[in-house]
Amino acid sequence: MESPLCPRDALQNDPAFRLIETLGWHPGEGFRRLQPHLARMGRSAAEFGIPFNAQRAQSMLAEVAGETALRCRLTLDAGGQLELTAAPLGGAPAEWRLGIAKPRLAAGDIWLQHKTTRRELYDQARAALPDGTDELLFLNERGELCEGTITNLFVTRADGQMLTPPLGSGLLPGVLRQEMLESGQCREQVLTLPDLHSAQAIYMGNSLRGLISVTLI
Repeated sequence: MESPLCPRDALQNDPAFRLIETLGWHPGEGFRRLQPHLARMGRSAAEFGIPFNAQRAQSMLAEVAGETALRCRLTLDAGGQLELTAAPLGGAPAEWRLGIAKPRLAAGDIWLQHKTTRRELYDQARAALPDGTDELLFLNERGELCEGTITNLFVTRADGQMLTPPLGSGLLPGVLRQEMLESGQCREQVLTLPDLHSAQAIYMGNSLRGLISVTLI
């Protein structure tokens, strides 16, 4: 029986498969959350049986330089080959308009917990964003809130407590999310649509852009 994670032979039959980390580089500061990004790639590589040379990855990233902020994409293929690309980051939006995605995620889908090129559902949803919508929020088959196409969800209750869905709802363990949980800025709780409607504030966020305030449409 095949593992719920992809067995080694299946990865070899998918030449386009990659593990992905997207990092922000800033002049005078360097990479934000570099070690957590490398640690996440390392965890996924270990689960998939992919060789990962963290020292080589750090050496490649150490060569990044520029006069403006950069969006850097580090990928790792099934054979352990690393590749790094960079492009201008651009400015962060002040606010996004958030819609609800029609497709439902399967909470038990292990692929949701790894950042890989196997993300067709997210890519298709993002490519077809309705006019006036900046991000879509996915729910799972139980009606629990999960994540956006490229972001994690953070909800501030009326009492000021910030919450984020648990991994068991079906979502990526985002690097920004991890930092906020470890620092006590938020805690995990199963969330549903009524939690959005009663929220004091709603944010979508990732390591590259930080927290972005959203309006539910």
